[in-house]
Amino acid sequence: MELNWVILGWLIDMILNGFVWLIIAAFSLLVIDVTDKWTRKAVKLMGQADDWIREFIEHLFEWILQKNLKILSSIILLIIFGILAQLGIIPKLIT
Repeated sequence: MELNWVILGWLIDMILNGFVWLIIAAFSLLVIDVTDKWTRKAVKLMGQADDWIREFIEHLFEWILQKNLKILSSIILLIIFGILAQLGIIPKLIT
């Protein structure tokens, strides 16, 4: 019985590729698990920062309305809208 070396080589190649992809998948799962924890922490921190910024801006505008400072409120709104436009948030809200 003659051995078909092409099929044997193909089988060895498939087995080795399977082991390599198993190692890559295991390593990727570990990395994804670690980065998932970091992402959760970052999202939680962003939520806290967002709440703080919203509260700060709300109190700031209430103070401006109480003091009747229209020029100051116009400048602050100009700065806020400029930052949002530079970050690309305003065009996303419009479309």
